[in-house]
Amino acid sequence: MELDKAIKERKSVRKYITKAPNWREIIEAIDAGLQGPLAGNIGSVRFILVSDRELIQQLKEACQEDFVATAHYVVVVCSDPKDVLRAYGERGEIYVRQQAGAAIENFLLKLVDLGLSGCWIGDFVEEQVKTTIRTPSNVYIEAVIPIGYSADKSVRKRKPSMDMAMYFDKYKSREMKPKKQVEAF
Repeated sequence: MELDKAIKERKSVRKYITKAPNWREIIEAIDAGLQGPLAGNIGSVRFILVSDRELIQQLKEACQEDFVATAHYVVVVCSDPKDVLRAYGERGEIYVRQQAGAAIENFLLKLVDLGLSGCWIGDFVEEQVKTTIRTPSNVYIEAVIPIGYSADKSVRKRKPSMDMAMYFDKYKSREMKPKKQVEAF
């Protein structure tokens, strides 16, 4: 699939058919997630592929979203900030979150490319998720993503338009000024 098509087709799916995805394809999507940019080439993002029905039920409760339990697989995306913080101090907190966002988006786009769907859930009881997947206390839970084949045939909702989200040179500046010609010496 072409990248532009995957970007335009990606949507949050909360309804899945009963057919189970091939877990190898999910691993392929995880690999795509790991190809995102890294501050100082220091990776902090971790993916946990959950297939155990009892754990998925616990994740459903942590997210307070019933559709989570209908997925055959759930991926929990985490960040281990230790090495990035050591390299960048306080600023590393921002880099860890940026890396996670880039990894999650790459992961979601690869799912679309593979004919799969997911939903990026960012609202959950973090301690409950940590207990379920047994992460150390210093690890951040970035997202919970149920995965399946979409049963939702609706068209993706319109995203913000360029004219509402893009400015030139300064915030709220809607016009691009002509570039001044630099004279050659």
